[in-house]
Amino acid sequence: MTRALEGVRVLDMTHVQSGPSATQLLAWLGADVVKLEAPSGDITRRQLRDLPGVDSLYFTMLNCNKRSITLNVKSERGKEILTELIRRSDVLVENFGPGAVDRTGFTWERIQEINPRIVYASIKGFGEGPYTAFKAYEVVAQAMGGSMSTTGFEDGPPLATGAQIGDSGTGIHAVAGILAALLQRESTGRGQRVNVAMQHAVLNLCRVKLRYQQRLEHGPLAEYPNEDFGDEVPRSGNASGGGQPGWAVKCAPGGPNDYVYVVVQPVGWQPLCALVGRPELTDDPEWATPGARLPRLNKMFQLIEEWSSALPKWDVLEQLNAHNIPCGPILSTKEIVEDESLAANGMIVRVEHPERGTFTTVGSPLKLSDSPVDVVTSPLLGQHNEEVYVGELGLDNKELRLLKTDGVI
Repeated sequence: MTRALEGVRVLDMTHVQSGPSATQLLAWLGADVVKLEAPSGDITRRQLRDLPGVDSLYFTMLNCNKRSITLNVKSERGKEILTELIRRSDVLVENFGPGAVDRTGFTWERIQEINPRIVYASIKGFGEGPYTAFKAYEVVAQAMGGSMSTTGFEDGPPLATGAQIGDSGTGIHAVAGILAALLQRESTGRGQRVNVAMQHAVLNLCRVKLRYQQRLEHGPLAEYPNEDFGDEVPRSGNASGGGQPGWAVKCAPGGPNDYVYVVVQPVGWQPLCALVGRPELTDDPEWATPGARLPRLNKMFQLIEEWSSALPKWDVLEQLNAHNIPCGPILSTKEIVEDESLAANGMIVRVEHPERGTFTTVGSPLKLSDSPVDVVTSPLLGQHNEEVYVGELGLDNKELRLLKTDGVI
């Protein structure tokens, strides 16, 4: 069975997380992703190692299903080889600092000359403006995209989310732009530039907070449990802040992840009152309607927690689901790794690596009926040099050895 992007060649000049997360998704969709690394390799091969002398989980979990070649693109022969690689590629992806690729002589104009059909995607920290030259990291993007100021509890400091919305979140946005550009190329015959900034991607994921910012102009946010409101969206703990209020309630025995997130819909109020042992609240005018409950959100979830805190989270989950009340247990990373349903769905995957042995990684969240994904290990550094340079570019073995001796590969 062919896969969705079969026949699409991606020249992957990315490193760390935002770029590799994008190109790995393209590889899972069937593209031939050739990861071009400096002879020293992607820095994450050596970062946060759990085993000495082998590629780190940081690298392996972001670079599955790719091929690896090495090239010093600052050398003259390296530039010539890069030119040929660009000529043979459909997509080029990079996430270096602003202007880094341009300084090697490969501006967008030059790349267009080499291959007018190529889609050239760049991931940067920020768009054009006063932040352009800022160094971007995951949590910096969260800080400047609206996430941190709205995450945490009202009386606490701004917090980062555990989800990598700055890096991998931007990678997903980049994939969307690349796929759109490839589709448009079918009608125009031309490639184009795709630019995605980490700050912009985080802002897009925080759009609901701008909704609340505008609503604040007309008064407090009734759906929030906060007592005081200023002129900016406050932190509101675990409140959903949406049309249906939600909160994480404690469960027994009181461990750090012994919680269940509960959403209170109007239709679920009567069975919820029965479960928590307060059936009289079903018709109490101070509690009976969603509007009446809004000023009492903290008290409402306190009543639910008085019931839930005596039960294990899986019992709470079972009883709530029996009444069709929206809920979900807080799953720890250990529980997720051991979750049989996630493994059955191909989201927790065991992969064999030639040097480190077996490691666990996250599988593809994109499920296409005609484009199945088989997650295979990340490549060793320069593993495919001969395959690409000799087998595809036509260099002979003697030159390949010379390129290595001269530090070009």
